[in-house]
Amino acid sequence: MKKAALFSGLLGPILFALVITLLTFLKYDFLRSLGWHPVDAPTFDWPSGLALGDHGWIMTLTFLFSGFAMTLFASGLRLSLPPSGLTRVATFVLSLAGLALAGLAFTTDPTIRSTPATWHGILHDLSFVSLGLTLMPAMLLLGFTFRTDERWRDLSLYTWFTVALALPTFWLKGIFFYIFLLAVLAWSEILAIRFKSTIND
Repeated sequence: MKKAALFSGLLGPILFALVITLLTFLKYDFLRSLGWHPVDAPTFDWPSGLALGDHGWIMTLTFLFSGFAMTLFASGLRLSLPPSGLTRVATFVLSLAGLALAGLAFTTDPTIRSTPATWHGILHDLSFVSLGLTLMPAMLLLGFTFRTDERWRDLSLYTWFTVALALPTFWLKGIFFYIFLLAVLAWSEILAIRFKSTIND
């Protein structure tokens, strides 16, 4: 279980970052046709719009894999941290965040369109909101949980700092969304690396 969680935790953030970067370059003209601009409108149908058009299935699978990887990693994290109600709640909420991330696999609707919203577009938007409502609380709770274990204690303040940086950038959108993605992906990878060290102890 722990080895599967470790693999998921290490690979998930890296794969997500690589896929959205490569697809953004590959589908640059397509994204621009949707109204996206890397500086003036960086969150206009991005990264969700990468699941539209040619090669969109790659982004869809990446949402699914990354989400389930986060959920699996949360289960392994629960086994690594001191058993307590706080640990169970924190890792459970992180699992919900993973499911919300996987829910982004429901294909989004283009913002500029002449047709009504689709059922999958609505589910995509709900998943995005759910991700924001679960990931940040999970990180806050994990910060408190880390303080109960000397192997994780030094990541407590780092986790809260990441939340303080990521929370406003998630809702502000615009170019700040890049900061949100970078901060959360880096935090996720650092947690997986620390998790690896606890397995080897």
